[in-house]
Amino acid sequence: MEDHRAEYLVEQYSDMILRLGFSWLGDMDDAMDICQEVLLKLLTDQRTFPDQGQERAWVVRLTINQCKNWKKSAWFRHRAPLEEGLHLAVEAPELEDGSLLEQIRLLPAKYRQVIYLRYYEGYEVQEIAQLLGRSPGLVSTHLARAKIKLREQLEGTCYEV
Repeated sequence: MEDHRAEYLVEQYSDMILRLGFSWLGDMDDAMDICQEVLLKLLTDQRTFPDQGQERAWVVRLTINQCKNWKKSAWFRHRAPLEEGLHLAVEAPELEDGSLLEQIRLLPAKYRQVIYLRYYEGYEVQEIAQLLGRSPGLVSTHLARAKIKLREQLEGTCYEV
């Protein structure tokens, strides 16, 4: 029974958890760690939900909380990316591929989060407000400002709006 539940959770949520973790943390390795931790919590928690939508919203909320805890941890705050030390041996080239996802990743967290939940996960403004503990008006404002910033960043690229 436990194997079937683990398989179900991985198939159903691992991709979403990974993408959400990456959008919050900006690092695929950290997102993979978050994904593993969230899946383990889901597996050990025998909570049941009346419908798939409520379960999915709970998984999103759990993932967001895990990302917040990750960012608050001393380990996360006191580490430095390996790339920062590369200049000591060899000058590292700038990595900017200009992709849309890269441009979204460059947005401030408050804008990146709402863009991700709205356009990648398909949540409505009211649902995003509940998930993030913000007012719907603030979420709408952040979405509008994020679009303006993205438009400015994408000016002159193949993604130009």
